[in-house]
Amino acid sequence: MRMVMGLWVLFVVGFVSKCVDGFEYFNLTELRFESFYGVSASNGRLADCKCAFEAIFNFGDSNSDTGGFWAAFPAESGPFGMTYFKKPAGRATDGRLMIDFLAQALGLPFLSPYLQSIGSDYRHGANFATSASTVLLPQSSLFVSGLSPFTLAIQLNQMKHFKVKVDEPQSNGKNRIDFTSNLGSLGMSGSKIMLSQVVSQIAATIKELYGLGGRTFLVLNLAPVGCYPLFLAGLLHNSSDLDAFGCVISYNNAVVDYNNMLKEALNQTRQAIPDASLIYVDTHAVLLELFQHPTSHELKYGRRACCGYGDGDYNFDPKVYCGNTKVINGSTLIATACSDPYNYVSWDGIHATEAANKLVTYAILNGSYFDPPFPLHQLCDLKPID
Repeated sequence: MRMVMGLWVLFVVGFVSKCVDGFEYFNLTELRFESFYGVSASNGRLADCKCAFEAIFNFGDSNSDTGGFWAAFPAESGPFGMTYFKKPAGRATDGRLMIDFLAQALGLPFLSPYLQSIGSDYRHGANFATSASTVLLPQSSLFVSGLSPFTLAIQLNQMKHFKVKVDEPQSNGKNRIDFTSNLGSLGMSGSKIMLSQVVSQIAATIKELYGLGGRTFLVLNLAPVGCYPLFLAGLLHNSSDLDAFGCVISYNNAVVDYNNMLKEALNQTRQAIPDASLIYVDTHAVLLELFQHPTSHELKYGRRACCGYGDGDYNFDPKVYCGNTKVINGSTLIATACSDPYNYVSWDGIHATEAANKLVTYAILNGSYFDPPFPLHQLCDLKPID
């Protein structure tokens, strides 16, 4: 099954710190939600803390899914996970995701998927993201469209249910709207209409999560999809529509429109929840730099997929996705992985490699791409990421 990349990643990072005097908090030892509060970076209460964040609750798609999709629809196979886990680990890349590196830097374990029944540990948060998820409701089933049924609204409801369950007394008394796969068919005007609906839904979800007690939100913008092998090899475009780096100008312009709308929506939402930290994270700028200048960051290939079929400039064929084998016109096509994913920005034409995810996370942890400024490296005693 082909995994399409959705439009959004929403990190809800940590609800509170135990070192904030006079505040009730999310009691991680007993895994029960008390009256929990977050800590805004602007209120000065973090100065004496090693780190304010004891838990991460994540909402999103394949860019941050740590195994939810494959827990719901078991069929995972290699070469995914080959770099770090040495086996498939529920992630749409060769190794770790940005959310994995962020958890590591905060001194937390990898997030367990909410949908995973065996081996999960929710003492430090939960991951509601699933691959191929969208913000808006798809109009067809997973088996027709390839889109996950676990939309943002469903993930929010899962969070609400999670809260209800851990609040319970313990027995021991203690529309098919996927931007990246439909940009060509929607057209630019159709995309702009859809994007306004998407940012509205994200803003509304943040307000609901705030009502549940969330106080620190990292919202990642959209990557420059016009540099993805998926678009460059799979969708029609004119050579005149390519920029100096070989990326599709019209697609990247549409992404910039979305990111601007998202940023403005977050500005407005921030006014409604002034005691929360609502941070716009410009991962677009970091990834664009990697696509345009991979060799400046000890990578070799920007717009070429590590895992795919077809060789050529992009090593991507939409008819046979990474790890798959297909017989077409009597020929057997096998989409295999390269032996050096650490040299690539793109893992499978759609998702980033572990190497790229690590570089983006470094930028996030530095705080240079936050709006408004939110210097995690000053607010937390961050752990090294390997």
